[in-house]
Amino acid sequence: MFDFLEGYDVLGAFWTTVQLTVFSGVGSLVWGILLAGMRVSPVPLMRGFGTAYVNIVRNIPLTIIILFTSLGLADIFGVTMGTEDFKIQGFRLAVLGLVAYTAAFVCEAIRSGINTVPLGQAEAARAIGLSFSQTLRLIVLPQAFRAVIGPLANVLIALTKNTTVAAAIGVAEAATLMKTMIENEAQTVAIGTVFALGFVVLTLPTGLFLGWLGKRLAVKR
Repeated sequence: MFDFLEGYDVLGAFWTTVQLTVFSGVGSLVWGILLAGMRVSPVPLMRGFGTAYVNIVRNIPLTIIILFTSLGLADIFGVTMGTEDFKIQGFRLAVLGLVAYTAAFVCEAIRSGINTVPLGQAEAARAIGLSFSQTLRLIVLPQAFRAVIGPLANVLIALTKNTTVAAAIGVAEAATLMKTMIENEAQTVAIGTVFALGFVVLTLPTGLFLGWLGKRLAVKR
């Protein structure tokens, strides 16, 4: 029944998808937190940069960003990402593009969580001598994260599906292999079903777990 899978490294392709998701997810979280800090910063220049970045990047198609990392950074500006291996370079460039794009959505999710923290807590922190960065790190962000686990789970699920765009620059993830198999095999529906189920297996448990965690850790107001 599944003879059409022979000769193709389906598990390896999905493993590449998992790696893209993990590395991009961690990078997006770090950059997204920094952007969120900028967006609520009392420094106008930082606040302006954060706002401009989020509004611009969110309105650019991910495919264009991924292609820019390859055609722009690599081909025009000669950015090698620390390696001469084309496959590794393509993977790292795809991660860079996914981080740049996804961080804008992470930022907005975290900022919405920051807005749920009562203003009086930040004022009390300043009253006892804490700086803006200390207030954000020690008081505001821990509560904000508890409030936005659900939205961040949605961003992670979207990121997992968005990794398929990396196929545009030749990264050997699941969508790339699916395209190759459809071109070589006369089993379009079966191949599509296998890969659709693969993505369900990757995203459904993540969504269910983080949804449960969000309810357990929700801040009681």
